[in-house]
Amino acid sequence: MDWEFFVQQIVNGVTLGSVYALVALGYSLVYGILKLLNFAHGDVYMIGAFIGYGVLILFGGSVDPVIPIPLLILLMFLTAMIGCAVLGATIERFAYRPLRNAPRIAPLISALGVSFFLQNSALLLFSPNFRSYDTFSLYDGRLFLPLTAGPLHISPIRILVISSALGLMVALTLFVGRTQLGRAMRATAYDREAAAMMGINVDRVIVIAFLIGSALAGAAGVMIGLVFQRVFHTMGFVAGLKGFAAAVVGGIGSIPGAMVGGLVIGLAESFSIAYVSSTYSDLIVFGILITVMLVRPTGLLGKADIKKV
Repeated sequence: MDWEFFVQQIVNGVTLGSVYALVALGYSLVYGILKLLNFAHGDVYMIGAFIGYGVLILFGGSVDPVIPIPLLILLMFLTAMIGCAVLGATIERFAYRPLRNAPRIAPLISALGVSFFLQNSALLLFSPNFRSYDTFSLYDGRLFLPLTAGPLHISPIRILVISSALGLMVALTLFVGRTQLGRAMRATAYDREAAAMMGINVDRVIVIAFLIGSALAGAAGVMIGLVFQRVFHTMGFVAGLKGFAAAVVGGIGSIPGAMVGGLVIGLAESFSIAYVSSTYSDLIVFGILITVMLVRPTGLLGKADIKKV
């Protein structure tokens, strides 16, 4: 066996899985509280990728940036996360809040409408042309050196993506588990009406869930641009589906489940492309989704809903 090739596929899978996990966290946060599948989430991720690209071009591009490269990458992340957080809160306010007490199909149709609106707005604003981050120029000997240890060879940009995704996941876990606002989010997810009667501002909690989930999607959009370089107006569709698949495989509504599901989907895609064919990679990924749903409908780390009587 070619161990160097095998280890490289693990690196590729973990990189992809980190991005999918961030997208899946947004699905899980919103679904956990509202029981809403926010199918516009993938297009928020796409907008984040374009925001990161805009910041990159604003500061001189990747070939000759006018500010230090670490600061430039930090600005790309922060701007994309803030921009997508505002976009997510706006979507919640105008597309979902008026339908909160409507039949469940209504917000689902609204989510699909928002998805098409964002996708076609990006098409009109940015054209169908592919845009490139050209990240090789960013880190070619100027940021830090690639890591090499035996069969492991990992580029600095992948190290940045994996470590950033891991840091964001840990921060979210600590936020939800140890802060007062996090406890309010868990209470709202468990029983929205009871949380409101206990004095929790449910509207505020829901907006914050959208803010956080959309910010994570914006970070994921920048990450995918840094690693794979190309951004385009339809990139959010498949990424959104795979993020959703990751959330369901891990157990939708579960933060650790979203992380595990993202890694499972990322590794499955990487190994299927490497050892089977890129033609069948999506078939294998969504085949895993179907298999997990048949064997364990709650997902790998999910729990069955408690029936209230």
